[in-house]
Amino acid sequence: MTETSRTRPDDSDARAAARPSRLHRLMRFIPLIAPVLLWAVPCGVLLYAGQHWPVPVRLVGTVLFGVGLVGMPFAMVRGHGRRQRDRAAIVGDILLGASWVLFTWSVLLGVLLRLALAVAGVGESQDRARIVTWAVLGVTVVLLGWGYAEARRVPRVRRLDVELPRLGAGLDGTRVALITDTHYGPLDRARWSARVCETVNTLEADLVCHTGDIADGTAERRRAQAAPLGTVRATRARVYVTGNHEYYSEAQGWVDLMDELGWEPLRNRHLLLERGGDTLVVAGVDDVTAESSGLAGHRAHLDGALRGADPDLPVLLLAHQPKFVDRAAAGGVDLQLSGHTHGGQIWPFHHLVRIDQPAVAGLSRHGARTLLYTSRGTGFWGPPFRVFAPSEITLLVLRSPQRPA
Repeated sequence: MTETSRTRPDDSDARAAARPSRLHRLMRFIPLIAPVLLWAVPCGVLLYAGQHWPVPVRLVGTVLFGVGLVGMPFAMVRGHGRRQRDRAAIVGDILLGASWVLFTWSVLLGVLLRLALAVAGVGESQDRARIVTWAVLGVTVVLLGWGYAEARRVPRVRRLDVELPRLGAGLDGTRVALITDTHYGPLDRARWSARVCETVNTLEADLVCHTGDIADGTAERRRAQAAPLGTVRATRARVYVTGNHEYYSEAQGWVDLMDELGWEPLRNRHLLLERGGDTLVVAGVDDVTAESSGLAGHRAHLDGALRGADPDLPVLLLAHQPKFVDRAAAGGVDLQLSGHTHGGQIWPFHHLVRIDQPAVAGLSRHGARTLLYTSRGTGFWGPPFRVFAPSEITLLVLRSPQRPA
């Protein structure tokens, strides 16, 4: 196995990476609007819309929603801001996840169930309102309990064959294991990390990939949780690219730690994987947010990643965000592996993800040649819940159209 040298990005890649996306522009207003909506809507549905609760019940309920409205942003800022207080982050994350689920089902059941009850002839609006209230609370409790268990378990392995028309017969059956978005953070998941790595090792992969967002926090702070990554085995190589969250927490420290743990950081460069007389180019780029981070030498640069590679060889590209696939397709990449989306993590957030990304999960085609596989992620960010968006460890078996006899 050989590798090319590191190269600097060109200006077009830098300008493309620096342009804010539609979701990023929208996100500027979300911190002001979202907390009010997340807490005010459920408060109105559960306590006021058609309700005639005793005054003490309504008063206590309103105070609790008010505490959530004030406490959630405060805890999030204290936990994920400069102070990086893990206990505050845990409280803020739980409140954020709980309020999102409560908001979602307050809206859905507050409209649909109330309408269904009216059509069914359920009498007074007070009766319908009480049924909606208990339905919303019941669904919320069940989904949060189930979602917490889903987020904390070791992900199931998702296996699929991916045919690449340019893949040589000697590379048929190449096993590629993908983990991504482990997001080691305020909740200590060192044991979970070790079990994930044990699962990856059972796959006997030729190539193991981590497509970024290792953790929330610096490498020094999350080292114990990330350390099991050093036990991962691959017959050919273990490769890694940065995600956007590395650039919130001293990205170079994570690159250095992954190198120390035996992973190959593919920072705008490539390796050659050779088997059976055929060759696969395994390339990687920094995350598209790297340029705006201001960290010297960090930026997404596909031309640099492929420089020196034979253009007739098939290319497997690691890029944290699916939206890089436009540049990958223009560059003739055969298969891009990405994460970032978490599959939405908590339904129906995937609809917002679609504003910013061309794919949320699974295999998709882009252009004449390029396939994109988007993982739902191995861990979770922030709220320790996964609702209708299960985590995954992925095993992709690369197939050649001319398989060996």
